[in-house]
Amino acid sequence: MAKDPSFDIVSQVELNEVDNAISQALKEINNRFDLKDSKTTIERSDKDITIHSSDDFSLKQVLDILELRLTKREVPLKAFAYGKVESSLGGRVKQVITARVGIDQDQAKKITKLIKDSKLKVSAQIQGDTVRITGKKRDDLQAVMQLIREAEFDFNTQFVNYRG
Repeated sequence: MAKDPSFDIVSQVELNEVDNAISQALKEINNRFDLKDSKTTIERSDKDITIHSSDDFSLKQVLDILELRLTKREVPLKAFAYGKVESSLGGRVKQVITARVGIDQDQAKKITKLIKDSKLKVSAQIQGDTVRITGKKRDDLQAVMQLIREAEFDFNTQFVNYRG
C-alpha cells in the first residue's frame, strides 16, 4: 500500500551563502572611504554573526551592506534575530545577529493552527523542529504550500522532503 503524499515545513539558513555574503560585505567595507577607518570586523561562529565597529553610525552602515549582500545571495532576512547594540571599550560597538534554524514549538503551533483553520483535508504533525504535512491529494498539499507562502510569519519557512 502506497503512503499518502507528504512534505515537511522547515526553517533553514544556507550558512555557506552567509559566509559568502560576509566576505563580499567585508570587501565593500574595506573599499568604502567612509568606512575605511572604522576598523570594522564581521565574524561568523556557528549560527552567530558578530559585527564590531567604531560607532553606531558605522555599525548601521555595515548592517545595511551585509543585509544587501544576504538578500542578493537569496538568504532571507527573516531568518535572523538581531541582538541589541552593545558598547565596548574605546567607544566601539558590537552587535550579534543569530541565524534562526529550526521551527520552535510556538512557531509550529502557529503553522498547525493556520492549516487547521483553513479546513483543508490534511494533517499537520510537529516533529521536533519541523512540521510534517500529510494528505490524500497532492492538490491539498500544494494549497497548504500556497497558504504558508502567503502567511506573514516573522520567521523563515521552506518546504522539503516532498513525497508524492
